[in-house]
Amino acid sequence: MRKRSCRNALLIACICLLASTFIMPAITLAADCRKIDQTHSAWSTLLENWVSGDRVAYANLKSEARAPLEAYLESLSATCVPDYITWSREQRLAFWINAYNAFTVKLIVDHHPISSIRKIGFLPGAAFRRRFIPMPELKGDPISLDDIENDTLRADFREPRIHFALVCASVGCPPLRKEAYRGAGLDRQLDEQTRLFLNDTDKNRFDPVTNTLYLSPIFKWFRADFEAVAGSEAAYVAPYLEDPRISKPGVKIKYTDYDWALNDSAAAD
Repeated sequence: MRKRSCRNALLIACICLLASTFIMPAITLAADCRKIDQTHSAWSTLLENWVSGDRVAYANLKSEARAPLEAYLESLSATCVPDYITWSREQRLAFWINAYNAFTVKLIVDHHPISSIRKIGFLPGAAFRRRFIPMPELKGDPISLDDIENDTLRADFREPRIHFALVCASVGCPPLRKEAYRGAGLDRQLDEQTRLFLNDTDKNRFDPVTNTLYLSPIFKWFRADFEAVAGSEAAYVAPYLEDPRISKPGVKIKYTDYDWALNDSAAAD
């Protein structure tokens, strides 16, 4: 009986040891899982201080606010799956839009002074393919801006208005909003950004004399996204431009030039 009791005790000890091997990491992971601030207040503070109109004060941000920017980016990178899966669709959308914009700002700050984001890397567009964004829990390997835009936002959410919220640090892109995107109120924010961009006559306008709708190249690059929800580019923009002539048959579409110059407030002075 004593030998059997010893064997049973040994068996129980082994089971406990194995259980601790698998259970403890899970407990540790849960303890290390930091919940993100869904208001993204740290990012809003940076935007309020360093964005003016459609320009960004990159030099001042680099010299005076590098630490807060890095701290915010670290909070995004530390996001864990157990927290992420509890978020609403709007909260996830806001997270990825803010991540794209904030890491784009970091990329420019890291290379500033620079005249254009296209000067980063050897080939045009290399900056967007550079995998410098750590998202170990959500994505595993580091990801790129293109990965966020195409493999996550476009692939998972099917929301064309993201194209007026994502900012590629260029004059031709939509302006960087002076507040972070948030799950609460995201629909309003996206609608405001879409309307603001579409009513920028340097980028989008309708000429009734020639019956021509001039659109940003964004509509050419992502035509499928707009057609998927509205049938055509003209049908998509008509409600925002509030001109019934745009949606009539026979409207011609031409694309305006895209200005890749850095949206730097210093360059605008």
